Amino acid sequence: MLTVHCDSRGRALAVRGEWIAAVGPLDDVLAAVGEGARVRRWPGILTPGLVNPHGLELLEQAYHPDPREFGELGDRPLTGDALAALSMNDARWGASARRGVQRMLAHGTVAVAGEPARPAVAAALRRSGLAVVGRLGTPGGVPALDPYEAGIPVEFAPARETGSAARFAVFDVGDEAELAERGAGTCVATVVAGRLVYRSR
Repeated sequence: MLTVHCDSRGRALAVRGEWIAAVGPLDDVLAAVGEGARVRRWPGILTPGLVNPHGLELLEQAYHPDPREFGELGDRPLTGDALAALSMNDARWGASARRGVQRMLAHGTVAVAGEPARPAVAAALRRSGLAVVGRLGTPGGVPALDPYEAGIPVEFAPARETGSAARFAVFDVGDEAELAERGAGTCVATVVAGRLVYRSR
């Protein structure tokens, strides 16, 4: 199935399977791929997806509460003493990692930095399709689901081009400057390996 994603600026890219088939203005992309493509029009801007530099800290050193636990534990990742007070086992780490991954996807993240050590976390990443990129040492800043809140420069996945892996995000903002100001909570869609893995309601 061929899908063309187009943002409010008229910038578009075509996705065939896991790969980008064409990039450019909407009319040019449609001409390149021919008839029969499904067109998804999104508010805001298409960008390469984000790399979360604190992937290991967020998935292996924090607990992401289940919505049924919000009344007791709140809705923010738990670390430090709050994490130590929980009874954690492999199954609970796995469930936490799956929720953490979903919350990263909701912030336009398509890759995390650092190789996971916990098998349950590695499995959650593998199933999600999020890329894992290397890193040297521990990054500065503060771990945050929104990389714009981490206090260090934001890193994007490699630029979108024809023939590259289809990993990108859409943010409901007017331009990159507004994205930097308002942050990744403006994400309306995230695509990983050609699949729409997050869509805001």
